Amino acid sequence: MIYGKEWQPLCHLCQTVPTFENGLAEKIVLDDGREGIRLSVTLKDHLFWGDGVPVTTKDVVLGYQISTDKRVKGNPGYEEDQTLERIEVVDEKRFDVILNKRIFNYRTAVPSAMPEHLEGEIYRRDPENYDKTSLYTTSPLTAGLYNGPYLIDRMSSGSFVSVVPNPHWKGNAVFFDNLVFKSVENTAALEAHLLSKSVDMIAGESGLTLDQVLRLEQRQKGKYQYHYEPGLLYEHLDVNLENPHLAKKAFRQGLLLSINRQQLVNQLFEGKQIVAHTDTSPRDIGYSDDVTQYEYAPEKAKALFQQAGYRWQGKDMVDADGKPVQIELMTTAGNKTRELVQQVLQSQWKKMGITIRINNQPARVFFGQTLKERNHKGLALFAWYSAPESPPETTLHSENIPTEANNWGGQNYAGYKNADMDALLDEIETELDADKREALFANIQRIYAEDLPALPLYFRADSFVLPLWLKGVTPTGHMFPSTHWVEEWHR
Repeated sequence: MIYGKEWQPLCHLCQTVPTFENGLAEKIVLDDGREGIRLSVTLKDHLFWGDGVPVTTKDVVLGYQISTDKRVKGNPGYEEDQTLERIEVVDEKRFDVILNKRIFNYRTAVPSAMPEHLEGEIYRRDPENYDKTSLYTTSPLTAGLYNGPYLIDRMSSGSFVSVVPNPHWKGNAVFFDNLVFKSVENTAALEAHLLSKSVDMIAGESGLTLDQVLRLEQRQKGKYQYHYEPGLLYEHLDVNLENPHLAKKAFRQGLLLSINRQQLVNQLFEGKQIVAHTDTSPRDIGYSDDVTQYEYAPEKAKALFQQAGYRWQGKDMVDADGKPVQIELMTTAGNKTRELVQQVLQSQWKKMGITIRINNQPARVFFGQTLKERNHKGLALFAWYSAPESPPETTLHSENIPTEANNWGGQNYAGYKNADMDALLDEIETELDADKREALFANIQRIYAEDLPALPLYFRADSFVLPLWLKGVTPTGHMFPSTHWVEEWHR
């Protein structure tokens, strides 16, 4: 279950999204008295894995078992899927999902399907090491792992993935006989690939940044299609709250007041990025502008730093022990725009007497290990994508702080703990009334703006560069990319 192009839930594999209105969702009371929801789901006819085996409810049950198993390391959906109480199979195509809470986003609580005939025994044999033994890891060219319009036929880890049509796909016929998705970590190299014709298009979800595309359009006007899709991509600075400086709220507030974010957006992005005040985009459902907004105010910042116990020796800010204040700032190596942002931040904080030490890493290390295991020492510059009307539970709830004990699950990399925030996140999840939910969203944003578990920078626009002959690509602006409708791409 994903969000579609119109920002509404969409089911790729089932016939109809279950709702209270269409009768496929109903409120129930579980045997132990808890209030829950039952979703009645029917898989589409003529669904097949790439080896010709039909997609059935057995595959959905396996997907449910894996996603709710805490033994599976690095399980990204574990916390969210704890709402799934059980799956009740009716027949090979029909099943009921029993939810143990009355959650407002119940429509998206349908588990993904996994190929039981290939992955079932591997998972059951060794759940703790399933992330290493799965065929998706050990033999990703296995056709039966996929049920969409394309199958992977060639790949080189960290380099490219080549796909060809799935002969058992019964949906809309695909136009292209082969698509190659290239992975290029360095954005300057990515632009070179485009101009040398070694790639035809650059998707906006994870390609060139807006400033690069703006410059490219100036130089290559009329040679490509350019599209800028405002979205939910939230560029920010994740803090490590175990850092003795960043642990102080007044210090974090002072940091944000010390940088001119509007000037940064104007200079680097021609004003086309929206300055962020919280992690909720003005385009999103539940957005509130009734929050503390940190305009550039260096004198106010100095007062907050002094309140937090800092003073100045010459041009250097020092702590209570007289030690100069140094903060590590990390991001993805090779991303020229983020490196420019780092330089702006470094320069502006230097005016406050704060030394910023830049320490960048390749994306696969930065995201795959450093953030996941909370090894960043100070500030981490990156972006979050989200679905529409998505409470930030995985990034802000204290239960989602990654630890060795929970196999580094969750995305609360800051280590943020606030009982009021936890209570709001718990409450909003189960609030079915839209007006009450909007008020809860507003309170979440107010606490966020006060506590600053991350320092908000701006909301990015997805910037697409497409060949003139390519049609059917529809940017979404949220976390589910345009490739979900790749069968619609054509000349």
